[in-house]
Amino acid sequence: MFTRIGLYLAGAAIFLGVLTVPAEAAPSARLLQIQAKVDYLREAAASAAEGAQEAKLRLSQLNQELDGVQKKAATQKRELKAIQKSLGAIAVDQYINGGYSASLQLLFAADPKAYLSSAGDLDSLTRRKSVELRRYSAASQKLEQTTLVVTDRVQLVRAAQAKFVRQAQAAQKNLADAENILKSLKASERKALLAAQKRANAKEYANSKSAAKSYKGASGRAGQAIKYAFAQIGDRYVFGAAGMRTWDCSGLTMRAFASAGVSLPHSSRAQFRYGRKVSRSQLQPGDLIFFKSPISHVGIYIGGGRMVHAPRPGQAVKIAPINQMRFAGAVRL
Repeated sequence: MFTRIGLYLAGAAIFLGVLTVPAEAAPSARLLQIQAKVDYLREAAASAAEGAQEAKLRLSQLNQELDGVQKKAATQKRELKAIQKSLGAIAVDQYINGGYSASLQLLFAADPKAYLSSAGDLDSLTRRKSVELRRYSAASQKLEQTTLVVTDRVQLVRAAQAKFVRQAQAAQKNLADAENILKSLKASERKALLAAQKRANAKEYANSKSAAKSYKGASGRAGQAIKYAFAQIGDRYVFGAAGMRTWDCSGLTMRAFASAGVSLPHSSRAQFRYGRKVSRSQLQPGDLIFFKSPISHVGIYIGGGRMVHAPRPGQAVKIAPINQMRFAGAVRL
C-alpha cells in the first residue's frame, strides 16, 4: 500500500507542479500525502466495484441457469407422474385379465379359442408394462440427475450472491474511509484540497475536449465507439453506472460499443473474455485495454499511448495516458 500511495503522491506533486497557480494556493506536502491516501482508497473502491459488477453478472447467469434446470425438473416430474399413471393402469388390466394362471384359465375356459385370443392380448400388455418400466427407470434417473444440478446451481447462486455483497461492501467501505479522511481535516485544509482538485479536473477536462475535437484516428465501429466515449467526457464516475450522465469504466465501454453494434457485458473482467487478444505493441485505436491484477479497469485505446476511460470516484470521463496503471492485456472486437 505504501508503494501505491507513494506513486499517487508523486503523480499529484508532478501534476500540481504544472498548474500555473500561486505557490501559496497549492496544498502543503502533508495535504498532498492525505490526498494520495484518499486517491488510493477511491482507486481501491473502483476496483472493488468492478469486482461487484463481475459477481453481479455471474449471479444473473447462474439465476438463469437455475431457472432453466428448475423448469426442466418440473417437466421431468410431470413425465414421471404420467408413466406412473400408465403403469398403474397396466397393473389393473393385468389383475383383471390375469388373475388365474394360464393353465387354469385354459382349463375352465368356455371358449378355448376366445381365451387364446385374450392370452395374446395379455402378453401384449406384459410387453407394454416392460417398456413402461424401462421408461420409468430412465425418467427417474434423469430427474435425479437434474435434481443434483438444481442443488449445485442453488449453492453457486448463494456463493455468487455472497461475493457480490462482499465486493459491494468493500467498495462502499473504501469510499467511506476516503470521505472520513477528508471530513477529519480542518475546513481550510478541505477547501485547499477541493480547490486543487477542481483546478486539476478543469485542466483535464479542457485537455480531453481539445484532444477529442482534433481526433482523427479511427473509423468503422472502432471509430464509432471512440466517438461515443468522447461525447461523455466530463461525466462523473459512479459505481455501477452505465449512462446517461454517470459511468463506471465497464459501463462506458459497454455503451460505447453498443452504439457501434457490439454487445458487451457490464464487467471489465467479463469484457476481457470477448474479441481477439492483442499485445501492447499491437494496439490499435478502438481496442479495449485492461488494467490491474485481477483485472478491474478498462478503457478504449485511441492511439498515441492514450485512452478514453471513466477512472474512479472523484474523477470524470477523460482522455489519459495508458501508463498510469498496470497493463493487463487488450482485446480487439
